[in-house]
Formats: sequence, C-alpha cells, structure tokens
Amino acid sequence: MSTLQDLYKLPLNQHKVLVANRGEIAIRIMRACAKLGLPFCAIYTAEDAASGHVRHAREHGGEKSLYRVSSYHDANELMAVADVAECTAVHPGYGFFAEDFRFARRVTKRDRKMIFIGPSWKIIRELGDKINTKRLARSLGVPTVPGSDRPIYDEVEAERIARSVFEFQEQQGIKRPLVLVKASAGGGGMGIEEVYDIDMFRSVYRRIRNYALRQFKDEGVLIEQRITDFNHLEVQIVSDRSGQHPVHFGTRNCSIQSTGLQKRIEVAPGFAPHNISYSFNAEKVLVDIVHYSLTMARKVGYDNVGTWEWIVTRNGEPFLMEVNTRIQVENGVSARISTVNNEGGVDLIAEQIRTGLGQPLGYGQEAIAFDGVGIEYRLIAEDPDNRFTPWVGRIERFSWQEQPWLTMLTHVPTDEPYEIPTEFDPNLALAIVWGKDLDEAKARGREFLDGLVLEGHNAAGDSLKSNVNFLRANTERILRF
Repeated sequence: MSTLQDLYKLPLNQHKVLVANRGEIAIRIMRACAKLGLPFCAIYTAEDAASGHVRHAREHGGEKSLYRVSSYHDANELMAVADVAECTAVHPGYGFFAEDFRFARRVTKRDRKMIFIGPSWKIIRELGDKINTKRLARSLGVPTVPGSDRPIYDEVEAERIARSVFEFQEQQGIKRPLVLVKASAGGGGMGIEEVYDIDMFRSVYRRIRNYALRQFKDEGVLIEQRITDFNHLEVQIVSDRSGQHPVHFGTRNCSIQSTGLQKRIEVAPGFAPHNISYSFNAEKVLVDIVHYSLTMARKVGYDNVGTWEWIVTRNGEPFLMEVNTRIQVENGVSARISTVNNEGGVDLIAEQIRTGLGQPLGYGQEAIAFDGVGIEYRLIAEDPDNRFTPWVGRIERFSWQEQPWLTMLTHVPTDEPYEIPTEFDPNLALAIVWGKDLDEAKARGREFLDGLVLEGHNAAGDSLKSNVNFLRANTERILRF
C-alpha cells in the first residue's frame, strides 16, 4: 500500500488524474493535464451527455478515459471510478467537493490512497471556518470586518460589541450605521437580522439567540458591521506542498455582480490608479491586501492555490472577507496578465496540478510580472431584468470572432444545438479579453460582445435570454468605485 509520500515521489507522467467535475472547468483541467503529459479520467452524468467536456474527454483520452456516474455529488461513485481507472490523484475543480475537507481527507486516508489536488484537508478545514479565519487574521494584524470573532452567549458582552461597532461606523462618517446579528451555527442566510440602532439591539439579539437554539441547538450569536458600499477584491495565491514560499498572481476586482451577489465581470488587476482617480490610495490598498494575504498563507503553511477575498470600502479600508481554498472560476483572468520568467501563457490550473502532485514551485515572486488589463465576462443564460432568473431552453447558434486578445472557455458545442441541462447553473462560457491598458481592454470587450452570436429558443418558442446586454452596459464602470 502506497503512502502519500510515495505518491509525491512519483514522476509526473506516472500519475493519472480523476477530473471530478463538469463543464468548462473539466475541460480546463484536462487541457492542463495534457500540457503536463498526464493521463486523465473524466466523468459525466446522463444530463451532461451533450456537454463539450464529454466530447473533449473522448477525443483526447479515448473511451477508457470517460465514465458515466449518477451524480457529481456521490463520493462513493467517484472513488469507485478512480479505483477502476487506477487514478493516483483527484482534481475537484470548483464547487461540488472542492472545499469539502471530509472528501479531501477521505481521498488521502483511504486504503488505496490518492492525492487531493488542492490544499491539504486540515487547511481546508481551518480556513473554511469563517470564525476561525477571522480569529487567525486578527492575531496577525490582518484587518477584518469589525465585530465578534467567536460566538457570543452573554447579552451584556453582545451589547458592548454592538456599541463598539456602531461607534466605529460613526467614526467612519457612515450616516446610517448598520449591525448584523447572526446565528453562529446558521448558514445560507438563515438567522440573520439587521439592526440600525442600539435601542433595538437587545430584542433582536434575544430573538436570534432563541431562533438559533431552536434551529441549530446552539444559541451562539455573531455581531459584526454590515458594509453596504464596497468593492469586492481578490488576491490569487499559489504555493507548493512545502507551504513555505507562497507567491501571488496579483489582484482581481469582482464588484460587478448579479442581484444575488453572483460575480458577472472580473477584472485584473483590482484597481487602475493610472487610469482612474480614486478618493483613496488605490495602489497602496492593492499592496496591502497582497501583503496581508501572503502573511496568512505563510502562517498556515498554505500548500496549493487559493484566493483571499476582500471588501474595500469607499474610504479605501480593506477588510478580509474569507479564504476560498480552491481554484476559482476567474483564475484565467489573473493568468492572462501574468508572466513567469518573462514567459506568458501562464496556466494556474497546470501549476495547481504540478505543485499538488508534489513538484516544487520552482520560482519566487521576483520571477512573476504583470502586463496589461484582463476582463473576464461570464456568459450566462439568464434574465437580468427578472432578478437574473435562469433561462432554460436550446442554444441554436453560438459563435464569436476569433481574436489574438480573446480567450473563450466553454463546454457548449458551437457546431450543433445544445440543450441547457436544468440540473445545473446555465453558465455558457467565460470570455477573457486582454488590453495593454484599461481603455483598450474595455474597447475590446465591447467589440467582443457586439460580435457575439448567441441565439436559441425554449419549449414555448420564446427567444433565448442572456446577460450579454448587462455585461455590455456595465463594461464602462469597470474598476470604478
């Protein structure tokens, strides 16, 4: 029986990767494996039979590289496929099992051990706990959203914290301070109320505490500032299994979102101080959030790719929101503006696989440079005029004008009609546009959107609805506060 250390010692070409995901991210993982000379094994469900990732697996890996499963959520099926295909590693992509420390632990601790291509399960567990992450950040002097960093059970202490949060906001000049009272054991938006003044705090605190006890058998309550006017920034971190020398691949701005706070446009770098005048020192903010993110990564010995997510207020104050212990959808826009040792074509998923399998990073921060501005558009079948409701139907025409500055990532076939599966989000493609500066990137973005052909109908004969017009309308305000 091989140990993990035995697996890490294997040459790259002796590994085989289970691609435990679907759609465009599955294609990107398979392409990254091909770059590294690695065989792979892909999976699909009945609903996904027409997906481009299935065709890609057949064409580049053969029938023996493709297995049908009943669900992407069934860990037992995934393990069974991995065993039959003799995989040595599992790549979870994003979503599904990507941030499930129990799944990552199972992969590495079962009798037939495999490598989980992502951070170690202990790090996923540690940083997946938002309370723990906040506590760790504060111990390192990393700014977090003002409020409690642990569940509060005492009403007097709760009121003291609430008063301090209100006072902090008043010092910031916020005209209508707002405090969130949340059940610490809750999730999915359950057990959260907003409080606008200290006089109503006590009754809300008691109500949430009682609710938490009934619903979650834990009456612990969190109190923190509600920040409503902010930009959403990210820092892309990459490290190898040593966890000793993490590097960053810059920042991203993900502030243009749907009404449900789902990202729709991502831009690298996170601000453009040379093109836009900000009311704060934007360049310093970018430097600071990178520094803070790397400080935390070094402290925990972070050992793969990850993203530190930040809130930046209108006054230019950064607050750590959370850490995503996985590859993110938008990693490609960071890669697009990056070079390593003066060579472009950076593939962060390939770097994730390579380092995840035990290879050293092989370069330091001084080898990484940035050039230009990247814009990533998420093309989605949805109705922005109706709260971004998903659209279900058939795509009949999907094409775009090829350009040297354009990268299209999609699982949607362009040579035949495609029925959007109702079982999954109706994400169609990622379009990454590059320009030497912000103005050129925006002009090219508009050019791409204007030339895009996306047509289809649903069962009732209604025309396809997409977010293309939303993306076009919001291109002008990219990186503006």
